[in-house]
Amino acid sequence: MSNRYVVSLFENEHDLLEAVRTARERKFTIVDVHTPYAVHGLDAAMGARPSWMSWACAAFGLTGVTTMMAFQYWAAAVDWPVNVGGKPWNSIPAYVPVTFEAMVFAAGLGMVLTFFLACRLYPGRRARVPDPRVTDDRFAIVLEEADAAFDLDDVRRLFGRLGAVEVREHVSEVAP
Repeated sequence: MSNRYVVSLFENEHDLLEAVRTARERKFTIVDVHTPYAVHGLDAAMGARPSWMSWACAAFGLTGVTTMMAFQYWAAAVDWPVNVGGKPWNSIPAYVPVTFEAMVFAAGLGMVLTFFLACRLYPGRRARVPDPRVTDDRFAIVLEEADAAFDLDDVRRLFGRLGAVEVREHVSEVAP
């Protein structure tokens, strides 16, 4: 089953933001928005939910802290206790620098892997860009033609009034 999409290109971010707001008001299905750089307020205009990735980062960091504290305690107090100047074997302040570094390493590595999985960026996967110009100087919004009531000419007129440089239809198995 092939899906039909409408790709609209804009020259500046203000026109794109207005088009995204208008598309949401009209209850269009926004598949994706492509920009050459981060656009302030775009996530709010799209109605995107807050990311869950900050919670994943905290979980990876806590895993690094717990693992390193447990390992250091086991190594210093259980496996090979060495009495150095009468100091206790389980001296927590001595564990802090290495534990901090392990936390940063675990959170960083875990977030890289989580980001790749969440964005489906698997090895060898080719990027699907709706138009090569979105990596240079254009902004694009991709709408799905979700039902038979979707009128392409109406969308062309609407986005033309909002400053679209180009509005075209794209038929594909996957979203552009």
